[in-house]
Amino acid sequence: MSDNKIILGLDPGTNIMGFGLIEVQNDNLKLIQYGIINLKKYEDHIEKLQVIFENVNNLIKDFNPDEISIESPFFGKNVQSMLKLGRAQGVAMVAGKINGIKISEYAPRKIKKSVTGNGNASKEQLSDIIKKTLNIKERINKKLDASDALGAAICHYYQKSNNENPRKSWKKFIQANPGKIV
Repeated sequence: MSDNKIILGLDPGTNIMGFGLIEVQNDNLKLIQYGIINLKKYEDHIEKLQVIFENVNNLIKDFNPDEISIESPFFGKNVQSMLKLGRAQGVAMVAGKINGIKISEYAPRKIKKSVTGNGNASKEQLSDIIKKTLNIKERINKKLDASDALGAAICHYYQKSNNENPRKSWKKFIQANPGKIV
């Protein structure tokens, strides 16, 4: 991964879809924007897919990301839910593809392991690490879908760069974050 890139992270959903944009500047991560796309007011599933496509396309037009990192759906007990999530993910991927953006996909456990060091970390733990990593002062725990999307973007950076997660090496973490040592 080159020194300066914008990564759009997506956490697809059919009720709430999270997004997060980070910029990589000389191996430093900087928050650009994050939020959620609330799809609960749309009853028709096809209309939800259209809204997902339009919103992802608008994010691409507004922020011009170099790459997209998307959380892959995981198999739960409800096959119908997984199919709907897969459609949401696919529509988001198509928005990236038609704009010529490289797309990478990561399993939820891979994202958690990459960012926190623990593939079984809770959404709240992931959110707390992301807040520290990106110097976010406000509470993002109310927008866990957004923090999951930021996690996908950070995971992509760690996976595609020669940089390892500084949290895996305390020495590197201390060198990179002297102001965070109490």
